Amino acid sequence: MRHDALQMSLLFDYYAELLSAKQRTCFDLYYNQDLSLSEIAQELGVTRQSVHDSISRAEASLTELERVTGCIARDRRLSQALEKVRDLCGELQTIPDARVLADQILAACASIKE
Repeated sequence: MRHDALQMSLLFDYYAELLSAKQRTCFDLYYNQDLSLSEIAQELGVTRQSVHDSISRAEASLTELERVTGCIARDRRLSQALEKVRDLCGELQTIPDARVLADQILAACASIKE
């Protein structure tokens, strides 16, 4: 059941509020706190199967939300594009007449990432 923990945690960071409270709790304890299914079940006073089902549904929901909305993919593309703009502005800054414009572009890029 254990999917790529980093990817699952990233999905959780973006979409956690769209999960049920039980799914959020189970998912957090499993992926972020590294508790076993049995430990979570004991802590929550439910069966191990219930915890497994909640986490499985949460994983499916998070994966589907990203497939439909693409928020993480969009943010990655944006970061890559901003990095390319920064690199190109670095080259522009070596040209005396273009330095002021390059600085303005870099400032605009910085405001996008905030």
